[in-house]
Amino acid sequence: MVIDFHTHTFPDKIAERTIAHLSEVGKMPPYTNGTRTALLQSMRESGVDISVVLPIATVPKQERSINTLSAELNGKDNIYYAGSLHPDCADVEGTLDFIKASGLFGIKLHPDYQGVDFNDARCVRIMEEAAKRDLFIVTHAGIDVAFREHVHCTPDMVLEVLGKLSGLIDNKLILAHMGGYELPGEVLEKLIGKPVWMDTAAVMDLYPEKCVEIIHAHGADKILFATDSPWRSQKDFVDLLLSLPLTGEEKEQILYRNAKTILSK
Repeated sequence: MVIDFHTHTFPDKIAERTIAHLSEVGKMPPYTNGTRTALLQSMRESGVDISVVLPIATVPKQERSINTLSAELNGKDNIYYAGSLHPDCADVEGTLDFIKASGLFGIKLHPDYQGVDFNDARCVRIMEEAAKRDLFIVTHAGIDVAFREHVHCTPDMVLEVLGKLSGLIDNKLILAHMGGYELPGEVLEKLIGKPVWMDTAAVMDLYPEKCVEIIHAHGADKILFATDSPWRSQKDFVDLLLSLPLTGEEKEQILYRNAKTILSK
């Protein structure tokens, strides 16, 4: 089994222009057109059994439509969804209650596209309330290719949040991009052994040797297979993970066992 824990899709009516815009600002060519149909086709071609879609509310007014659609589609065709809150959410508790009641496993934050640092009090409050409801928090971590002038989620910010929410958020925080996109040295220095999950999205092809080093240091039981589709090829990433110098047990943990633990909660 293969579970891709980090993908993105967009409603058909906005997918074309959204993908075009994001591709331009991030200088990233897409591997699909960003629709749910295209993700399903990619899954069939790559041998991915389950995909997890991580939507992002870039403004507060998007929260209701994103979370409602995520709840409606969650689990259909083996695609699962997170919810999302913007840091300026007017009703944090009510929105999280809806996400929890809808059966979604957690929420996605993206400090760069939401215009806030990860350790901002607004984000900390959202994470605290989410953790109280036993919801997982997935966040973009490290550099974002469209916002290189300022890193909105650094390993130091992660450490600060873990300290502020000590015990409450332990093992509920998932750091995308192996703990920090393009920051593997800092991740190895500061985040190894901390009570966080990391996913492999968009970095396995950039520095596979560092990824293996992080996996061995942090533990394969805390790593989630992820691609960042449509910005990476699901097939290429499955093949790459299988080619890494990891044991069969480590590959199984990363490819599906760890993700099943989260999605079944």
